[in-house]
Amino acid sequence: MGGLLLRALLGLLARLPLRWNHAVGGTLGWLAWVCPNSLRRISEANLARCFPEQDNAWRRRVARASLMETGKALTEAPWLWRAGPERIRALLRGIEGQAHLDRALAESRGAFLVSPHLGSWEFAGLHLATLGPMTSLYRPPRMRALDALLRASREATGARLVPTTPSGIKALRRALAQGEYIGMLPDQTPKGASGVFAPFFGRPAYTMILLARLAGPARTPVVFGFAERLPRGGGYRYHAIPAPGGLYSEDPETAATAINQAVETLVRKCPEQYVWSYKRFSRKWEV
Repeated sequence: MGGLLLRALLGLLARLPLRWNHAVGGTLGWLAWVCPNSLRRISEANLARCFPEQDNAWRRRVARASLMETGKALTEAPWLWRAGPERIRALLRGIEGQAHLDRALAESRGAFLVSPHLGSWEFAGLHLATLGPMTSLYRPPRMRALDALLRASREATGARLVPTTPSGIKALRRALAQGEYIGMLPDQTPKGASGVFAPFFGRPAYTMILLARLAGPARTPVVFGFAERLPRGGGYRYHAIPAPGGLYSEDPETAATAINQAVETLVRKCPEQYVWSYKRFSRKWEV
């Protein structure tokens, strides 16, 4: 029953005009701000650690906006999954850093196109998959009933999803050997001992090293980017930057530091659209 209700809700959100969809998501985020809860507490704690130079009013404003944008990310997902390649392309309102993306794609030997939990990572993944063959790493949802729906939806514009398992990693390696594009979230906290601590906004954060391990041996091009969500359902603007050179280091901590440096650069462009409620520091710092 729960699965049927969830599918009905996703279907409703998919059919709302995007502007209304975002209004619903923004309202959910606003409720998360006005009602005491862990999402607000974690957001405020993370912003205090990452932006100690800003005053409390600035951090409160960004925390509130972040929760509202996170609400939009939640409700827009089923809308974007149903949009199709042509509508996805039509929603793109330009690319800042186009040259970095073009340079990576022009090498024709595969590339990592990675997007953190910033802006609309659903749109970023769906749009980038229209550029050519792409295999993306994803973490299966806890609700098994959602897994098939999630995979089919995110593969709607041509990507192939593989799970964060040993078999999924092998599939990434095969895709890379065939010159495909690889998509992943570089700021997702890795499980077990598959990461290292590296500075993120000056604080130790447990960071993935899989990206560096896969890209390093052949110095495969890596582009970091995010899709900025424009107001009132007005589409998305993509921002792209190249990977810092340290990402290709054989030293895991150096590589992880470079990954976090790139993510931090993107977040500073649009701090209101980062998911500050995500526990980036939970293994090292209490929140």
